[in-house]
Formats: sequence, structure tokens, C-alpha cells
Amino acid sequence: MELQLLDLKAQYETIKDEIKDAVINTIESGHYILGPEVKKLEEDIANYCGVKHGIGVANGTDALVLTLKAFGIGEGDEVITTPFTFFASAETVSQVGATPVFVDVDEKTYCIDENKIEEKITSKTKAIIAVHIFGQMCDMDRIMEIAEKHNLIVIEDACQAIGAEYKGKKAGSIGHAACFSFFPTKNLGGYGDGGMIVTNDDEVAQTIRMLRFHGSKIKYYHDMIGYNSRLDEIQAAILNVKFKHIDDWNNARKEKAHKYNELLANTKCVTPYEDEKCKHIYHLYILQHEEREELLRFLKDNGVATGIYYPVPLHLQNVYEYLGYKEGDLPVSEKLSKRTFAIPLYPEITLEQQEYVADLIRKFDNK
Repeated sequence: MELQLLDLKAQYETIKDEIKDAVINTIESGHYILGPEVKKLEEDIANYCGVKHGIGVANGTDALVLTLKAFGIGEGDEVITTPFTFFASAETVSQVGATPVFVDVDEKTYCIDENKIEEKITSKTKAIIAVHIFGQMCDMDRIMEIAEKHNLIVIEDACQAIGAEYKGKKAGSIGHAACFSFFPTKNLGGYGDGGMIVTNDDEVAQTIRMLRFHGSKIKYYHDMIGYNSRLDEIQAAILNVKFKHIDDWNNARKEKAHKYNELLANTKCVTPYEDEKCKHIYHLYILQHEEREELLRFLKDNGVATGIYYPVPLHLQNVYEYLGYKEGDLPVSEKLSKRTFAIPLYPEITLEQQEYVADLIRKFDNK
């Protein structure tokens, strides 16, 4: 049996007629940049998150950059975030001229450890980027409490977490702004790049709309140095089709994740922790294993694709050597980087396929 980490073709087969119609209708409409499909997606996602504004941009990385810029974060500022995440969460801080400050993660949730944030706050700290990693939200009550106490901006990096919830509140509805990615592998993914920012702040929303369009409110009249970062109309049309299914797909992911938990109960794997305050939407199903490299080779030899998320925590990346972090500074993230990996999980995966993966892991453990 051959198993991909994510089978996008299986999803496409369930919606291909709608997708084809949406793409053809968009091409025939003659509206290709910031047209009605983008507007509809912006409004629908804002309503879904329970916020006032949705602003479509070119990708999730740009969403973070434009959000940081809109809040005036730049040279001389510090932004607190996690080292156990995709590079963009810190890269974007550097791109606007600020300095990322890394706080270790909680060993169970893999999210930033809210109890370690305050010790890293200085007079230069301007914001916290709370990364809802793998589809589970951070402890937003505590993070917002810290932010209010120290007058900080909170940006939710919800690029892996559309539809996730914290105490019944959707990802994107709690911080001062939030960023989503529509990269193809995300729970809501396009057939190319795409991203969105959501916020209740009217002024920030207006600034981001200008920044994404060369710093312009009116074409050819520029009030600031901006970017060319607009969500593509065809991608928006595709996402409008897929968005109708997001809750069903997320619920299916959760159901399949719980099935894996059962199947792997008597193995040496540490299965994902699900915080009772949260609705986890399992962008990835992450396991821990002491013999990760050997297990991954065994799974590959038997046709099962896997992925390591993330092999080198950000504070130990070569590019951030100048920040002065050393091995041992953030031990939980360092430990997880050596133990964690993802196995195939997507709404269309079958019980037979899940049992095959679990049987292989059990066979490896009993070797």
C-alpha cells in the first residue's frame, strides 16, 4: 500500500465539478484582480471568525508582514514568538526590521508556553505572535492578559488553524489581528498561494488594504510605500467552493485523529494532546517517538509517507546565530525537534489505510 502524507487528489475528486465551474466562470467574467470572488471570501471568512474585516493577500507570509507593518512594528522593536514553528513566523519579524525573541513551548500542546512569556518582555517588546501550531490554539486568555498588562499587540498566526476554537471562540477572533494561509496543504488550501488577515481594527484594516496595493487607496495615488500582495481572483473562486466544506473537513480530521489515538494506544508513540479548552482541527497529526529516524525509514520502506515538523527549532537556525541562542536554551523545543513527526491524515483517509499505518508502527515497536 502506498500512502501520501496528504492526498489532495482525493479531496479534488469530491468537488471537481464545482471547482471547474468556479474557475471557468471567473475566467469568463473578466475580473481577475480584487474582484467579486475575493470580496465574497473576505466577507465570509470575517463573518466565520466573528470579526469585522477580512483582507485577502498573496500568501500567509505576506499576511504576517503586512500585519506587523500596519501596527507600526519595525526597526528597534522586539516581537515574542515560538521557535517551534515554520520559519515565516520569525522571518516576517526580521523582514520588517524587528527582532524575534523566542519563548519555549509547552511540552503537551506544542504552543508557546504562556508562563514563560513575561520573563522575555523588555522595553523594546511591541508584540506577541501566538502561533496556533498544528491546528490547536494557544492559551489566549493568558496571552491577552499579559498583552494588556504590558500594552502589547497580539497577532494570531492561525496559518495552520482555520476553524480551530478556544473556549468556543474561533481562531482569529481574539487577538488584535490574525493571519491565515491558503497554501495547498492547509485545511483550507487553494491550488496555489493565498492568504488572509482578519481584524476588528478599522484603521489597521485600511492600512493593510493600502499596503497590499502599493500603498494606494486610489490607483496611481500613493500614501505609503507598499507591496504587491493581492489574493488572486481565481484562487479566491476555488477557496469559495472549498470554504463551504471546511467544518465538515475539520470534523473529519478530528474523527480520524481520534481513531489514530485508539489504534496507537499500545505503541511507543506519544499521541497528540488535545486541550479541553480547545477545538483541535488537526492540520497535522503529530506523534513523538524516541527512535524517530529508524521508524520513518521503516514506514517509507513500506510505502507510508511522513514529515518532520520541525527538524531545527528557529533559535538554532544559522540565520539567527547573531541572536546568541545556544543549544540548551529552549530545551522543550529542542527535544521535540528530535522526536516529532507527522503521519498521513486527511478527511478522505480510510480506516483500512489508518490501520495499515498503525500496524506498521506496532510491528516496528515489537521488532
